[in-house]
Amino acid sequence: MKNITKRQRVWAVVVALILIMLLAIQFQPFADEVQWNETVAFGVMFLIVGGAYELWQWLKTRNKLYCFAFIMGFFGVFLLGWVSGAVGIIGSEDNSVNSMYWAVPIVGFIGSLLSRFKSHGMAYTLFVVALIQFLVPVVALIISPEVSWGNAGVVGVFIVNFIFAAIFAVSGLLFRKANI
Repeated sequence: MKNITKRQRVWAVVVALILIMLLAIQFQPFADEVQWNETVAFGVMFLIVGGAYELWQWLKTRNKLYCFAFIMGFFGVFLLGWVSGAVGIIGSEDNSVNSMYWAVPIVGFIGSLLSRFKSHGMAYTLFVVALIQFLVPVVALIISPEVSWGNAGVVGVFIVNFIFAAIFAVSGLLFRKANI
């Protein structure tokens, strides 16, 4: 029997999660009301996690701090995408100002490529990502003051953004320490 590698197990879990999601949709009582664009988005998110694992294997380093910083930053982006896409952070998921949150992973991706995934550059990238994360509700408040902030209210939205910004800032600090 062939040995199954860790990479194969990760991809098996990703595929299993996608299949479970598709099966659950088929057997639910409201199958006609399924939001297929959300289903595709979550499937893509699972594939991105598998791709991130591949990237992590490619970046393989003996520095455990770098790996932890990378996982923490990626987890923050993944969670941000999930929350913003599923229920929305500012009001509901249909609120157009939530699209500003796309700036966070885009800046993170571009900064990671420009820094060539080196610790020093990744630290700066995550600090900028944290700043952008915190500025999104500020910009939303300035350009669209009439927007509904949902049940959480303005303070609740700022607290959620602070938590995400803290995740990115801590990841940046870990990258900075990994550089030493």
